[in-house]
Amino acid sequence: MVNEIITDFLDDELDDELDSQLLPSELYEHQRVVADSGQNPVRVDRFLMDHLRDTSRNRIQKAAQAGFIQANGHAVKSNYKVKAGDIITLMLDRPKREWEIIPQDISLDIVYEDDILLVINKPAGMVVHPGCGNFSGTLVNALAWHLRDDSRYDPNNPEVGLVHRIDKDTSGLLVVAKTPEAKSHLCKQFFHHTTHRTYNALVWGPFASDDGTIRGNIGRDPKDRLRMAVFPDGSETGKPAVTHWHVLERYGPVTLVECRLETGRTHQIRAHMRHIGHPLFADERYGGDQILRGEPTAAYKAFIRNCMQLCPRQALHARTLGFVHPTTGEEMFFDSELPADMTTLLDKWRKKL
Repeated sequence: MVNEIITDFLDDELDDELDSQLLPSELYEHQRVVADSGQNPVRVDRFLMDHLRDTSRNRIQKAAQAGFIQANGHAVKSNYKVKAGDIITLMLDRPKREWEIIPQDISLDIVYEDDILLVINKPAGMVVHPGCGNFSGTLVNALAWHLRDDSRYDPNNPEVGLVHRIDKDTSGLLVVAKTPEAKSHLCKQFFHHTTHRTYNALVWGPFASDDGTIRGNIGRDPKDRLRMAVFPDGSETGKPAVTHWHVLERYGPVTLVECRLETGRTHQIRAHMRHIGHPLFADERYGGDQILRGEPTAAYKAFIRNCMQLCPRQALHARTLGFVHPTTGEEMFFDSELPADMTTLLDKWRKKL
């Protein structure tokens, strides 16, 4: 049950890694299973479920869809029937050794730490977990170094470590578990939406009211696999997502809002805000790096360019984080001040009014 909750909760992040990849020209073997002589025909996804640890059928199917599952040296889909003597391999686009988390002496902004967990304020620009093109310099590498003397913490063990994630160019708070018991307890809180999380975001456009709620499934955009799209609430496409927003400050063409998450889907705030016509300021992936509101003058265009140079990433910060401590039962609550790039950006908009 522990691994099922952790896998399901972090599944959106796995989707990012598999769905954003094109079939590479060179693959490396990570797993090999040979079907014995008495093997009855069975789908390869079911076959691998019986032979691989710490995975799910959904993840195996995504790997097959990406071309990473092979039978006797040839890529197969998840409905391929395994026969006696078949050699089934999981092939990925990086050597197996690069899956290992290597401790690196990287500075961390730790806002709280005890024997079983720690809360970190992640800067914008730091990748959370090693993946395609980012095999070092990540938050996980830094954690491996920080906890190198803790015999309970194995950075390559999925039962400890990150409980949730935020995008590379989003700043803010994350909780990390040092023990399997702590991670199980915390993951259940996130899974059942009993945690408290708010984000501050600068978005394009004015709002007619001060509060609102966005409901809509979030899934991979069929036109852009690196972007998420919003589908009708209750749709069979995507996963249910709910974002509550509240206006904090109005600056004419842009608005500072607080977003409170009920769910934690990939790019949830970025996709939901774009869906209602308010892309995050400077968010290149979702169109927020264009001038979407304001005066069509050279001076205004120069002002916007200067703003985006001051904060050259989506203006999104994971501001607060609340949860119940796994062992003490205490209500824990943390608040992180806006980083310098967003503070400077907001001051510039305030002076323009």
